[in-house]
Amino acid sequence: MLIILFGLPGTGKTTIAKALAQQLHAPHFNSDTVRNTLGLRGRYSAEDKQRVYDHLLECTRQALSEGKTVVTDGTFFREAVRMPFRSLATACDTAICWVEVKASEDVLWQRLQQPRDDSEADFGVYERVRDQFEPLAQDHLTVETDKMTLSYIIDTVRSYCL
Repeated sequence: MLIILFGLPGTGKTTIAKALAQQLHAPHFNSDTVRNTLGLRGRYSAEDKQRVYDHLLECTRQALSEGKTVVTDGTFFREAVRMPFRSLATACDTAICWVEVKASEDVLWQRLQQPRDDSEADFGVYERVRDQFEPLAQDHLTVETDKMTLSYIIDTVRSYCL
């Protein structure tokens, strides 16, 4: 099973993904962590973004090939970024579950004022990604981190995906 949490910066994707992966004893891969590992912090060209998502895909591929459930999170804001992960799930003969993580813009503005260890995204980054975000057309779960508790979200994701 491949569980992908996606959405705009600051919504809480990584917080949910970490907690979910811990409960499922599953590996967790995150685009910000990959960016930092690759030495691409502060670099957001199309080529750099592609390198991050290619590496994220390869980490996910490796874990799926070992028969593991995998939790992956990132913005996945464009269909072109999502498609390789769909293809990977098909190639690995595993289900893919998409979970969109949202929060109100007021809450995101407040959250993005605080520095975070892995992510460089501030409100300006949020606005750029928001303006380029392509909605996911296929069935998926949506959770709202400003309206639901973490434990409720984890239970909901588990019920929906597993």
